[in-house]
Amino acid sequence: MGAKFGLMFGAIGLFGFVFAGILLLASRVRGRAAERVQTGSFLMPALLFLAVGLVYPAVRTLFESFRDADSSRFVGIDNYRSIFTEPDLLIVVRNTMVWVVLVPVAATSIGLVYAVLVDRARAEALAKTLLFLPMAISFVGASIIWKFVYEYRPSRRPQIGLLNEVLVRVGLPPQNFVLLDSPLNTMALVVVLVWIQTGFAMTILSAAIKAIPDDIVDAARLDGAHGIRMFRRITLPSIRPAVIVVITAIGIGTMKIFDIVRTMTGGNFDTSVVANEFYNQSFIYNNSGLGSALAVLLFVLVIPIVAFNARQLRRTVET
Repeated sequence: MGAKFGLMFGAIGLFGFVFAGILLLASRVRGRAAERVQTGSFLMPALLFLAVGLVYPAVRTLFESFRDADSSRFVGIDNYRSIFTEPDLLIVVRNTMVWVVLVPVAATSIGLVYAVLVDRARAEALAKTLLFLPMAISFVGASIIWKFVYEYRPSRRPQIGLLNEVLVRVGLPPQNFVLLDSPLNTMALVVVLVWIQTGFAMTILSAAIKAIPDDIVDAARLDGAHGIRMFRRITLPSIRPAVIVVITAIGIGTMKIFDIVRTMTGGNFDTSVVANEFYNQSFIYNNSGLGSALAVLLFVLVIPIVAFNARQLRRTVET
């Protein structure tokens, strides 16, 4: 432990020494060269950290994805072929797509409807606080809460899970939600992330709604726009950039979902996703080749979401 702390403080000291040297050099240079030196002085540390912390690991992961389990032999695209041909891994990819499609759409839709309904209501602050509270809970904490909600016991035993107790009270048989047939059990896990992310969507979209100029709203009301027509003609077009940002942010976060699956099912019962399988292959099965291929796949799947966000925002600015 002492050696690790020594290494850490040594690295911090080295960074401070180098940075102080760069600043000293920049302060002694005069003329136009001083601007270039100062610019390089501030850019070089950031570029260095970017190269060491992002570029090098990304390149190494891509390289490892074309090798076998112990990185001793080049196997070409065999790891990627396994992802899209092996039944277990196909289920992983399917589950990830289910998460990425359902969570952003559901969380954004619920958050938007809630933001519109409570806008300028008397208890607006309280209503928004209640919906935002799940955002203050960690994914692991939320998963444990929902494990109690989904808790199942055989029909003859008293139910301690909230949802099953409700089912029993209305005369329906209890359900083992975690062990339901796939992908229904995945849907039960999706609900947890929707519950968490709806507060985030509501907060951003509520701020966007309040930023709509009052004169536009008043003019629309004078023209007879109310209710759904006001929402469709004025509110939704005005907050379109915010909706795109919210969907993109939630989509990217959903793509990397790991905690909920790991805590609630461990990826068993056909509920695993790409991030969880990447962890299993890399750190449990010691298959660095397949694990790296899954990490690359995760990165590739994020690219279309980011590209869509950039294109939609550019189109909004142009109009």
